[in-house]
Amino acid sequence: MLIFGGVAGAILAVGLTVILTVVLSSDSSPFRGKAQAPTDVRPPLAQMCPAPTVSPGAGPTGTPSAPPEPTGERTVDTEAGISYREYGPPWEPWNTVWRAGTLAVPYKVGQHFVTESYSGGLYHASILSAAVPAADNDAVTLNLECVGRQVAADVRAEYYPQPNTIEQLRDERTTLGGRPAWVSKFRLHFSAPGLTAKDELSAVAIIDVGKPTAAVLYVSIPGTHRQFDYVVDDVLASVRPL
Repeated sequence: MLIFGGVAGAILAVGLTVILTVVLSSDSSPFRGKAQAPTDVRPPLAQMCPAPTVSPGAGPTGTPSAPPEPTGERTVDTEAGISYREYGPPWEPWNTVWRAGTLAVPYKVGQHFVTESYSGGLYHASILSAAVPAADNDAVTLNLECVGRQVAADVRAEYYPQPNTIEQLRDERTTLGGRPAWVSKFRLHFSAPGLTAKDELSAVAIIDVGKPTAAVLYVSIPGTHRQFDYVVDDVLASVRPL
């Protein structure tokens, strides 16, 4: 009986070991914590545009000369970290928050005026600025080319009637107000029911203001009001960091 009892105990011990092994190794086991894949919590533009790797000697050399002090009335965007020229009538202050496109750039500051009313609503000429997260919290430089092209592509895809064609006028790294920047300037051609405007001159500037957020300046002049086309270059040249 002792022999049989010992054998039975050994069999029971083996069986319990097997059961525990199966239970503990099962994905549904209450004793096993299922590891979660790490979540990328970076802003969308930081995910799309990692900070650039700059080799010694690469990129522009020297410090840009300080631009002259601005004169006249100014639009000041403290969140974006820039100011720029303010224009008189028909331009008036922008007084809402427009989160546009897939990137949902939050335009809170600027000027605009209504150029026409049509079945789709009101159509505007605009000079709008925003701050958009574009780098990791510890980043000291922005991938200006990547961020600039991503925002410009979002503007074309989300702000205008589709399909449209683009006439690229400028797409380059530069400086605005002595700060590194990327400027895309283009004319889009399109058609929408009831809309008189068939084209629009636009510019998107991304300015590195020394923070993980980039300053965005978006300018749009419908083809029905070409007398204001000069504003695009004029307001870009007027940008100053705060």
